[in-house]
Amino acid sequence: MADDKMLLSVMRKQARIKITDLAAVLDESKDDVIETLTRLEKEKVICGYHTIINWDKTNTDQVTAWIEVTANPEREYGYDRIASRIYKFEEVEDMYLLSGNCDFLCLVKGHTMQEVAHFVASKLACISGVTGTTTTFVLKPYKNSGIIMVDEEDGAAERLVVSA
Repeated sequence: MADDKMLLSVMRKQARIKITDLAAVLDESKDDVIETLTRLEKEKVICGYHTIINWDKTNTDQVTAWIEVTANPEREYGYDRIASRIYKFEEVEDMYLLSGNCDFLCLVKGHTMQEVAHFVASKLACISGVTGTTTTFVLKPYKNSGIIMVDEEDGAAERLVVSA
C-alpha cells in the first residue's frame, strides 16, 4: 500500500503524473498506487484534479472577487446551513469559515463586475442569516495554488544606477 502523505505530496505538484512514474517515485507497485488513489478518492481525501488557468492570457472575460460574508449562526446548526445555502451557487468557487472580522470568505467568479455585483445583491445578501457582505475584486493574479502567474520580468523592479 502506497504511503498516503507521500502520494498526496507528489500529486499536489504533478496531478498529471503517469501512474507508472508515480509508482517509481513512491517505490511501490502500479497496482498498489491505483488502489491507494482509488481509496483516497472514495474517502474524499482527493476531491478532484484541476487545471490552473491564467485567464489574463486568454480572450475570455473572467472576473474574480473575494467576498467576505458576515452571518448570524443558527441554533443547533451553527454556520453550516447558511454555508450550505451559499456554496451551492455555481458562482461560488471556494468558501471558507473564518475567525476574525467576517464569518465566511467566498471566491466568486463571473464574466463581468456587474454580474458578480448582481449575484451579491440578488442572491447572496438575501440569504436568511446573512447580515453583511464586502466584495473585493481581483485586479491581477500573481500566484495561484503555488503557481506564479506572471512572467519573471513582470515583478522585477528596475534598479537605478547610484553614483557617488
